[in-house]
Amino acid sequence: MKLFWSAVLYTALAIGANAADIAALEAMREDSMRKLLFHGEPQTEVSEALFTDPGGAEYRLADWRGKYVLVNFWATWCAPCRKEMPALDALQKEFQGEAFEVVTLATGRNALGGINRFFEEEGIEALPILLDPSQAVARDMGVLGLPISVILDPEGREIARLRGDAEWYSDSARAIIGALVESHGGTGG
Repeated sequence: MKLFWSAVLYTALAIGANAADIAALEAMREDSMRKLLFHGEPQTEVSEALFTDPGGAEYRLADWRGKYVLVNFWATWCAPCRKEMPALDALQKEFQGEAFEVVTLATGRNALGGINRFFEEEGIEALPILLDPSQAVARDMGVLGLPISVILDPEGREIARLRGDAEWYSDSARAIIGALVESHGGTGG
């Protein structure tokens, strides 16, 4: 395992501080992370639609500019969504910081009581509860099924997308996120 993380650190340093090298990131994809597709060029069309937290505070994806963001579109009724949430929580706990954040966005009809129960049952502690009940953000982002995860770069542009569930706390996922954090100055968790 130590050799694996040494290779990850070497790869992250080789990527450089300005932008992650797509080929190096793609080479890190294994198992369910093979579904993570990196775009040749960052996508500039990212939703500006508002979404809220349970208290009614309003947010936009632009609020997370300046760091890499893994945006996960999910719903309480979606079994694959529920399956991957503990791994997303673990990823958030390890990497959350100035360079990285996981933003989970419950899209469509999701009762707040159901979300709270689910988070409590699964021990989800680090993920935010954010709501997109009208699916405005999901529509703008071309989400045509759940779960969908997108990675935004520090400029707020989509650089990768994964359709379906994935093991977000696997060695592969952690290597990819670690390389992104390192390319941004290494100020994650």
